[in-house]
Amino acid sequence: MTDPKTQSWLRRIVSRSLAVRVIAFSSFWAVIALVVIATIISALFRQVSERGFDSVLSAYLNNVIGSVGIAEDGDLQGSPNLDDLRFLQPQSGWYWAVEPVTSDLGGALRSPSMATPIPSPDSGEVPFNTGFQRSYMTVGPGGDTIEVVEAELVVGDQGQVARFRVMGNRSELEEEVSQFVRKLYGYLAIFGLGMIAINVFAILYGLRPLNRVQQALSDIRAGSAQRLEGPFPTEIESLADETNALIDNNRRIVERSRKQVGNLAHSLKTPLAVLMNEGHAVGGERGKLITAQATALQQQLDHYLQRARAAAQRDSLVFRTPVKASLERMARVMGKLNPSIDLQVQFPDEPLIFAGEREDLEEISGNLMENAMKWARSRVSLSVEEGETQGDGHGVLILIEDDGPGIPEEKARDALKRGRRLDETKPGTGLGLAIVADLVEEYGGSLALERSSLGGLKAAVSLPRAEAQSAS
Repeated sequence: MTDPKTQSWLRRIVSRSLAVRVIAFSSFWAVIALVVIATIISALFRQVSERGFDSVLSAYLNNVIGSVGIAEDGDLQGSPNLDDLRFLQPQSGWYWAVEPVTSDLGGALRSPSMATPIPSPDSGEVPFNTGFQRSYMTVGPGGDTIEVVEAELVVGDQGQVARFRVMGNRSELEEEVSQFVRKLYGYLAIFGLGMIAINVFAILYGLRPLNRVQQALSDIRAGSAQRLEGPFPTEIESLADETNALIDNNRRIVERSRKQVGNLAHSLKTPLAVLMNEGHAVGGERGKLITAQATALQQQLDHYLQRARAAAQRDSLVFRTPVKASLERMARVMGKLNPSIDLQVQFPDEPLIFAGEREDLEEISGNLMENAMKWARSRVSLSVEEGETQGDGHGVLILIEDDGPGIPEEKARDALKRGRRLDETKPGTGLGLAIVADLVEEYGGSLALERSSLGGLKAAVSLPRAEAQSAS
């Protein structure tokens, strides 16, 4: 049986795929049309076959009537020649018979195929028409269904009446009709499969420009292209133009936001420096208060500027950062600053690309590694592997572990709050983990603080990943 995930995936594909919708609708309509056509053709063939069958029986009946007369002794005589060998074969289902109706007429004639007489129903059950003819169905000596065409006519000058009957094998007709219907449905099934296959090919071929658009957008998101380029059909060209206009507008918004962030940082840098200098110059408790508040303001400003920059870049289509090169550089710096800590680094063989800017990756990894170095007793581990994100599922998983005291599970949430320090004896501002959490959130990733196998804290960061093959 199909598992629920596969069923959900199939339902999503069927409900969201334009190609599947068009193919399913056209195929359904083709099947309905072919079934209707087959039904109509079958009905017409049966109608024509039955009409021809009745015409043959009527012709045979007229032949028998014209070939039979009355002998001098008052008995029926004649030898109809119907030119059909079936009237010579016993129990073939094809018979003719001439029987007297009035008592002044003697003798009876039958075809060689008719070994035993076939009873005729009473006129009350099957009445004659105004021409003294009637037709009905009965069962023949061989068990076949036969159709009987019958007429009662005057055959002598004295008013003698004889009953003329010609019988045809109706089962043969039904078998011929059934064979025709089977062949018809078989040929139409082959034709239908071919038509559906051609229809599928035509639809997929017609939708290929949409695949090109999708690939072009993927190239833009991966950073290997800046715009939707290439010839597109008239129906899609306007969509490509509007998408390019949207990309250009998005790029202008990002650049304008970055300029505004830079201008804000530059305009506040000098006033903050003046406040901190004045705090040092004043000295005493008042000077310390001014310096502390100016420092806190600088930290808050740096944090929000960093977050604004990340938010402006989150949906950018071009930023790509090789993870290994960036983290190796960060690991070398941390190793030199903490020579007493054994730092172990592990990267996968496949190159992983972070879908974001290098400064943001270094801000995230640097804060976490600095925190691990500060609390570790003697050992810190940094590893990178493929992971998943909340978006398209492709991500980079960064694991940083230490052998320090760790953080209890009930206090892990508090550690991510701004300015919250679990241990006042260690230096710091309490903003590091909060900055990391905000940056990760802006990129649509996740941050988890867990117990490490080394005994201390394990920080697991999942970030979006770009396609490696498009890296330059």
